[in-house]
Amino acid sequence: MSLRSLIGTVLLSTALFSHSGRLQAAEYTTVNPAASTLSFTFNQMGSRVYGTFARFVGTLDFDTAHPDTAHAALTIELNSIDAGSDDANRQLQTPAWFDTANYPMATFESSRVEDLGEQRYRITGNLTLRGITREVSVPVLLKSEGGIGIFDGELVVKRSTFSIGAGEWADTVVSDDIEIRFRMVAPQH
Repeated sequence: MSLRSLIGTVLLSTALFSHSGRLQAAEYTTVNPAASTLSFTFNQMGSRVYGTFARFVGTLDFDTAHPDTAHAALTIELNSIDAGSDDANRQLQTPAWFDTANYPMATFESSRVEDLGEQRYRITGNLTLRGITREVSVPVLLKSEGGIGIFDGELVVKRSTFSIGAGEWADTVVSDDIEIRFRMVAPQH
């Protein structure tokens, strides 16, 4: 192969791969709450406890070609908690925990998105619980399956940072680290 042919092949390959990369770019703007999940785990007296939130609303403006301009928000109805028993669910809504009478919602609103490569992103934003707002960063993996985007992420939140589990619960009976996992499902547009 001559140098001229090699250069031509490289230029053609570059053009084709660049073009196909643009074709693979996808936009996601709607979160399907029925197909999405929001869960948490923590330790209580040496046992692992799993729970979920049944009601939440996610909004999304995410273009894989321009992730730096993306925006995501999540509002969680805290009284939709399911920690495995009615007693636990009622306890978690009291003033010592989420205080849902005064703070019925938790919110997350992104402030920036970083592309980490290979469909991995870091979404940074403000998480508000019990009227306390803190910046958090969430690593997220985007999987695209048949025109559907699946955003999987997890982070660890210290409950003491948000004054959750105050009073008699402030000791180590319940772990300070709460692992939050989510799977947000969004159709491609």
